[in-house]
Amino acid sequence: MAYLGREPTYGAFERQSLTADGSTTTFTLDYTVASTSSILVSVAGVLQEPNSAYTLGSGGTQIVFTEAPGASDTVFLIYLGIAYDGAVVGQASFTSYTELAARAASDDRFLVYDLSAQSVKWIETSNIVKATTQRDYTGDGSTTTFTVSSGVSEDNLLVMNEGLVLLPGTDYTVSGTTLTLTTAPSVNDKIDIRELPA
Repeated sequence: MAYLGREPTYGAFERQSLTADGSTTTFTLDYTVASTSSILVSVAGVLQEPNSAYTLGSGGTQIVFTEAPGASDTVFLIYLGIAYDGAVVGQASFTSYTELAARAASDDRFLVYDLSAQSVKWIETSNIVKATTQRDYTGDGSTTTFTVSSGVSEDNLLVMNEGLVLLPGTDYTVSGTTLTLTTAPSVNDKIDIRELPA
């Protein structure tokens, strides 16, 4: 099976297709998500901007588009993460909890149960998920090189020009801290570069 970017090592991101009819703006999600940035949404091949092109409804169980996708548009989304509720250690159940509205801080800790040691341990957030770095640039009609972090490869970059996803190795290459586009973006084109966790 072919992948855009690095092939998943420990599983794949879930994909959901939506059937657009030109008038429906609200769709039920297969999974509950915690925030709009927990999903990548594509309409007719164009990546949609969270909180601008769409929001979440019914506690993260629905996606609500600002404008209804056209009946001929191919619409799909990729789940980057799903919301999860777990029981409190030492209790069989719970009736209320406080939602973490913001991203967990790097020094926050999560409790886990180690089956081999049969004990509860903690893991710091920084050891679970590395943060995604986003870089925004504006095209000038001639510039083809843009700065990325040292050590980033084509396989863990998502590069978009005006919302269209570019192909690694074909539309751009990376050497050191320089990303080089095959074709210079037009004047005022929005270039969005996301450095994904390796």
